[in-house]
Amino acid sequence: MLKYQLKTPVAFIIFNRPETTERVFAEIAKARPQKLLVIADGPRADCPEEAEKCRAVRAIINKVDWDCEVLTNYSDVNLGCKRRISSGLDWVFDTVEEAIILEDDCLPDPTFFRFCEELLEKYRDDERIAMISGDNFQFGRRRTEYSYYFSRYPHIWGWASWRRAWKNYDVEMKLWPEIRDGGWLRDLLKSTKSVWYWRYIFEKAYNGKKDTWDYQWTFSCWTQNALTVIPSVNLVSNIGFGKNAVHTNIKEKYADMRAEQMKYPILHPQYVVQDSKADSRLQSEMFSGSSLLLRIIYRTLRK
Repeated sequence: MLKYQLKTPVAFIIFNRPETTERVFAEIAKARPQKLLVIADGPRADCPEEAEKCRAVRAIINKVDWDCEVLTNYSDVNLGCKRRISSGLDWVFDTVEEAIILEDDCLPDPTFFRFCEELLEKYRDDERIAMISGDNFQFGRRRTEYSYYFSRYPHIWGWASWRRAWKNYDVEMKLWPEIRDGGWLRDLLKSTKSVWYWRYIFEKAYNGKKDTWDYQWTFSCWTQNALTVIPSVNLVSNIGFGKNAVHTNIKEKYADMRAEQMKYPILHPQYVVQDSKADSRLQSEMFSGSSLLLRIIYRTLRK
């Protein structure tokens, strides 16, 4: 195992799943970050058994046994995914300039932390880059021998970013009507099918019909035409798919993907250009929806 002493702060988002939280915490503990910021939501009022689960999850954080400053941002009441994670990350980036972020179901390979730390430093002042991801959904397909490529898709199953990028985040998506009505999605995505899909998604997020925070992050990155660093191998496994998950309750091919090791030293590309081929595959496979959904979207947009 690659031993690495982590200087970058880690933000850990937890809720009600002791089993997955324990596994992710164990990997964080191996990295021994000097600062750990923990975001936790409160139990839902209509789930009487959840209070004990939330207590058990928070007790895991008390197992920090290395030299580490632990900061907590715990809610006594349930705020929901949208409000809790967005407000928690606001707190994180008010507190530190940059951070590596893991949710309680995102299990990283140990090399994930060094990958994030090195690239946070390399692109710290490069406004073209919004974040570093630990995810790769190309299933072994790659275009170069470099250690990473650039994408328009900000994957957040293990990621890192800076205060300078997060300042563009707006959970209310106030710019959406202007972007939607001005046809700016077409300029960005080119594909009519992709425009239908993302217009449908962003409309739901804007109207509060989906309790989530991450579509708003995608939107904020796109409004700045910002890119994400994607590793050449998948560094994080999402172990949270299943009946107890809030959003990922249906198993799919992205569930429990094997986390691989990043080879060092990192081989950096000599250019900052979006890999449109990789993004096109991803849009088609991950962000297109079924043909039925597309027909529904099309009818909705025609009204």
